[in-house]
Amino acid sequence: MRIFALTAVLALLPNAAYAWGGTAHSVIDRAAIEAIPDDGPIFLRKHVDYIAASASLPDSWRGDAENFSKIEEDPNHGWFREQFAFLKPIPRSRYEFVIALYKRYETIKDHDPATAARTNVRWTGTLPFAAIEAYDRLVVCMRQVRKAQAEGGDASIPEQHCAFDTIRLGHYIGDGAQPMHDSIHSDGWRGDNPKGFTTDRSVHGRFESRFVDGMRLTVADIAPRIGAPGRRSGDMFDAVLAFLDEAGDKVEAVYTLEKRNGFADYADKDVRAMVYERTAAGAAMLRDMLCRAWAESAAPPAKVTPSPLDFTNPRFNPETGSAPD
Repeated sequence: MRIFALTAVLALLPNAAYAWGGTAHSVIDRAAIEAIPDDGPIFLRKHVDYIAASASLPDSWRGDAENFSKIEEDPNHGWFREQFAFLKPIPRSRYEFVIALYKRYETIKDHDPATAARTNVRWTGTLPFAAIEAYDRLVVCMRQVRKAQAEGGDASIPEQHCAFDTIRLGHYIGDGAQPMHDSIHSDGWRGDNPKGFTTDRSVHGRFESRFVDGMRLTVADIAPRIGAPGRRSGDMFDAVLAFLDEAGDKVEAVYTLEKRNGFADYADKDVRAMVYERTAAGAAMLRDMLCRAWAESAAPPAKVTPSPLDFTNPRFNPETGSAPD
């Protein structure tokens, strides 16, 4: 009986959602780098072919045969926000987030096993943490680029480090721009379905890969839609969360387009408009984060006193062994 109940619960879980197809990820990264203004990290232009060609690299770290890598990487590609609506505000620490999910799981596992089965790091996602972690690494390697430039040294190695971290950041931001990566409805509509949206799990790939490839998306399609650089100030983690919320709010619109069979016609202007808007939003966010990281790298690292690892830090959390940002 217990085996049957567990099987029933697992049947409710979505399939693993993979990212925008290679076309969209490559277009987003290339468009973002081409849109960097002259006061930004223009050295990335030298590496644009490498970055664009490697835009889907993080998906390759999610194979079943490499399960250590898969367990760490899988959650970084989604943000199924309906499943942690109870958690406000979002913790500013990956590990505080994970612990909060487990505490919630312990609270509901007996009276609501179906919800509990999805209240864990894999089925809630960690996308904003992966993005801000990659962003922090970019600030560090950009400081190294500046140092080499200032000293008349060879900046090629730190530039390559930055190119690699741009691949990671670009992938997570590209995923976050796709509404299905920001909702439990990632692979077919889940739960109550009064509007009769499809529950077919192929919908994810039919939108972001088949349609995007069929419409032959290019950088030229979205470059005019990216707009002027922004996000010069303010909290970057909050900006990432707002970016994901904006995308997630469009998931019903994507399903509405699918319902009228829009994904079958590559000339469908409304589906094309959705793809243009979402990929342009991803490129704009990536461009702005790269430029903001470059600006931050001009200053030396801030001195944090007491250290985040110091037990006397007023924000120190003994459950994680550190103080969040």
